[in-house]
Amino acid sequence: MAGGPKKSLSLIGFSLLWLKMVASAKTALEIPTIDQAYSKISNSITVEWAAVPGATSYLLTAKDGDTVIETMVANPPGTVTGLKAATSYQITVRSISAAGRSQASPPKQANTVLAAPVLEASSPSSDSVLVQWEAVRTAIGFSVSIMRANGLGRIWKENTTNTTLTFTRLDPGTLYTIKAHAWSANGTPGDDSTCNQRTSPRAPADIEVSLDSGALKASVSWAPTEGAFNYTAMARSASSELSCSTAYSTCTISSLRCGTEYLVSVLARNDAGSSRSTSAVTLKTVACAPERVTIQEDPPGHLSVSWSSVELGDYYVAFVKSDDGLEVHCNTSLTQCNFLSECGFTYFISVFAYNKAGQSPLGDVFNYTTAPCCPSDINPVLVASDRVEIVWSPVRGAELYETKAVGGFSVVECNDTAPACTLSALACDTTYNITVQSFSEARGSNTSCASRFITTAPCSPEIESVSKDAFSGIRVHWRSSNDGATYTVTARGEDGLYRCRSSGQSCALAGLPCGSVFSVTAVAETRAGRSLPSYSVRLETVPCCPAGLTITQVTQAVVNVSWTVGTGALTYVTVLESPTGQSKCHTHQNHCLLGCITCGVNYTVALKAISATGLTADCAYHGYSSSACCPLGVKLYRLSPNGVRIDWQAARGSANYSTDLYGSKGIFTCSPGAGLSFCDVTEIPCGDVYTVMVSPVAETGLKLTFCPKKIYSVTCSGSSLGMVIYRGKRNAE
Repeated sequence: MAGGPKKSLSLIGFSLLWLKMVASAKTALEIPTIDQAYSKISNSITVEWAAVPGATSYLLTAKDGDTVIETMVANPPGTVTGLKAATSYQITVRSISAAGRSQASPPKQANTVLAAPVLEASSPSSDSVLVQWEAVRTAIGFSVSIMRANGLGRIWKENTTNTTLTFTRLDPGTLYTIKAHAWSANGTPGDDSTCNQRTSPRAPADIEVSLDSGALKASVSWAPTEGAFNYTAMARSASSELSCSTAYSTCTISSLRCGTEYLVSVLARNDAGSSRSTSAVTLKTVACAPERVTIQEDPPGHLSVSWSSVELGDYYVAFVKSDDGLEVHCNTSLTQCNFLSECGFTYFISVFAYNKAGQSPLGDVFNYTTAPCCPSDINPVLVASDRVEIVWSPVRGAELYETKAVGGFSVVECNDTAPACTLSALACDTTYNITVQSFSEARGSNTSCASRFITTAPCSPEIESVSKDAFSGIRVHWRSSNDGATYTVTARGEDGLYRCRSSGQSCALAGLPCGSVFSVTAVAETRAGRSLPSYSVRLETVPCCPAGLTITQVTQAVVNVSWTVGTGALTYVTVLESPTGQSKCHTHQNHCLLGCITCGVNYTVALKAISATGLTADCAYHGYSSSACCPLGVKLYRLSPNGVRIDWQAARGSANYSTDLYGSKGIFTCSPGAGLSFCDVTEIPCGDVYTVMVSPVAETGLKLTFCPKKIYSVTCSGSSLGMVIYRGKRNAE
């Protein structure tokens, strides 16, 4: 029971396969039948058959021995390509559908037609075309036709068994189309072959030749020719051949030779070839330029020009042009001409020969340069101690100037193209003989030029010393060897210029300000000019004394001395001197405190202003009297209930005094009479403490306040007379 279903399934599958095979056999495609097969092109055969129902495409097969070529087509008819020409093929067809392909149709024989001949054409003449081709396999004859490429005119057709054919009586310069095919033994024509060929042009007519004698070239023109692409004009002589080519009807032949006869002809060309040559036209050129030209200047100022004769020269013209543009000429049948000349000119000389054709070409242009002219206006523009600058006007023909200065055994030279020269490294205060000669490369130096004498400027003096003379002036001494020179000494500083002049070896500078620095130089001067300045010497004047000096008493033994600034002073030394001693200070400021001053003494006052280099100015001022000495033994006595007496002991020297009492209830002042050493204050409140100061009074009336102060207590009880109680003292503020 288990194997029953499996056996049933196998039986069903076999039945289905058998039914499918029976159905396929009943639906197989029909085999096509070829109606005809033929060839119109040598590499293909066209096949015609009736369409097969149900076929979606067809397979064409062409067999030649072992070679099989297949082509798939959709519908009849179909063409098999890629075949060999003049070959027999067996052709079959199969129909194809989705179910497969049919059996091959019964075969049919078909031959491909002959291959086309390969044409080669040329135009041997302007009215003919030659056609040639290779033999075609199995061909027994050929058919060739020709006609204008534009389709106009008649058609020439020829049959031949040869492989060459010539068409004549054609139009010159015309493009023709040539067609040819071969035919087989049964008269079937093969493939066509086509090519184009143009006939060559006719020879140009109406040739005209025009000669340009100056440029030695000829312009050739002619009537245009039908079908010509370009033209070549040729000029032939016994020794040369020249030509020019153009697409137009005129061209120029260059590089013709003088004195030559040419035959000129023209050829027309196109892609078929060239025409026959035209009849030649004769062309004669101008004579050649004369040769062996010689130039002589004899005597100076006269030029003689000669040359050799030339063939075909009827007469000659010699041209002489100077470099300033002036031109002269002579016309002669001889071989020599004479001209006038001047110095410093270059003459350009050319000689031409003439005949009926015109002027000969330009031969060699010769130049002749006469000797340069001499400078005549030599002028010095600068005469220095060691050089002289001179100028002159340029002269004709001078390319270079040679300047020479001779002084004793010394010779200095310079060469320059400019009309100026600087003669350097000369000796000062010396006379030189100076010559300027002009030079040209063609003729050398003109040695006939005149000279002149020039003296250089004097030598620089040398300052030897600067000193003070007896009149407190500054005298400058120098050393110099110039002949007849005048010297100027200049002191240059911030305060201006100061000068002195002398023809000797020294001079005095006056009026120089104090406290100044000067640069001193000396210059020598003669008719020839001025020397360079001497080396400068530094000159410093003593510093200026301060314009004012002030002494102020600071204490009884100290004074403050101040002064204005002295120009040129860097430091100052102040001295106060008396029989009792000296007080001194050295400072870079403009004030100084001097101690150890004795009161009531007359002092001499001196000040020295000192420069940075140590130059000293001694400055004198009025004397100074020190202040009177402060009084001693200052005491206070009661005179009455409201009065007191101040008593003291006068110090050295006579002085006036002033007394001041300072209390809480006021300030009380009294001044004693002349020569007295006490002073009374009549109204003063008692019961107060007073500060008492007795001060000397200066001659100016100024009260000196540096003396010591004492303190007293004035009570209201006790006796109305007697000494007041001393409370203490304090120094002056």
